[in-house]
Amino acid sequence: MPSNQDAIPETPRVIPPSPASSERRSSSRDYFGPTTRSAARRRQRLGEVTEEEKDGADSDKERSRARSRSPTGSPESTRRRNRRSRPKMPAGKPKAQTNGHTASSNGYLSPLTKPGGGWPDISRSPSPLGLIPLHGRYRSFIHRHEIPRKLLHVSIGFLTLHLYRRGIQPLQITPWLFGALVPIATIDIVRHQSETVNNLYIRCVGALMRETEVSGYNGVIWYLVGAYTVLRFLPKDIGVMSVLLLSWCDTAASTFGRLYGRHTFQLRKGKSFAGTLSAWLVGVITAAAFWGYFVPYIGTFPNDPEGSFMFTGQLNLIPDSFKNLIGWTADTSSAIISGPFALGVMSIVSGLVAAGSEFVDIFGMDDNLTIPILSGIGLWGFLKIFG
Repeated sequence: MPSNQDAIPETPRVIPPSPASSERRSSSRDYFGPTTRSAARRRQRLGEVTEEEKDGADSDKERSRARSRSPTGSPESTRRRNRRSRPKMPAGKPKAQTNGHTASSNGYLSPLTKPGGGWPDISRSPSPLGLIPLHGRYRSFIHRHEIPRKLLHVSIGFLTLHLYRRGIQPLQITPWLFGALVPIATIDIVRHQSETVNNLYIRCVGALMRETEVSGYNGVIWYLVGAYTVLRFLPKDIGVMSVLLLSWCDTAASTFGRLYGRHTFQLRKGKSFAGTLSAWLVGVITAAAFWGYFVPYIGTFPNDPEGSFMFTGQLNLIPDSFKNLIGWTADTSSAIISGPFALGVMSIVSGLVAAGSEFVDIFGMDDNLTIPILSGIGLWGFLKIFG
């Protein structure tokens, strides 16, 4: 009789990697496919729709199903496993696009927010959409092409020529400009302190505003300041020409830049070659028409101040200051040009000054302020040297 040591051990039971066919038929609805740890973490991260756990299921049974590699399962459970939902966003409001700015969202599509307790932003920036109801309702007419705003812009130039033709001097206009500036600036300051006043203001003049001006200063303020400065401190023809360049060249640059700027290269952010070229061309035409036709046709007035006209139809290509600096004593009368040639040179220079003042950006200041002042200084400096 064999001893216990020589007895043959019982054959161990081998657990198959998948449930038996009988178990599969009886519990097909309870069986789920394999789930690795990385997949579980990925499902949790992406917000997948997880299978509902059976009430009263044994924990060992759940672990055995997780270790199982059998793809067997009902079509319903397979569809449930493959169905995924959209990734869950973090709690709180979604992060808004800031269009290059780092300011937080203010509930609209605007990239700008009003600083808490501080002064509104005065810089130029792309106009967003969503703050002024009229912009959303007439998106192409008011927001995209700014038709009402441009009509007002252009009309200021014709009004300036009308006042010039009637013999009204710049020093007679500046008190009216200052008188309009004070109440407009006061209302603008008050509306930034009161949401009710700001909403009423937007409802009344929203068609003439850019949406960046909702939390910033109205461009009319800078227009009045720029026009007041050049008409008050510069000669008559230079001051009038600066206002005309602001009225027409800026409008041309904005219009043609938006229409054809995408077809040309960018000179800098927000400034295309098409817009700058159109500003130069309109500046050339404006200077040629003003000094070549309008001024000679209207003539002078008895109350014109002394030195009202810096451009008198002649340009000295070799300035007297340069001759005195190098001690030049030779006759340089041949360097003096006049007539159409001088008018052509002056027109080209005026176009360059207009395009340059429209192109540059000085600390993000409004172009309604920078264009007339830079244009006036440029024309005054050129004629001071070569006039």
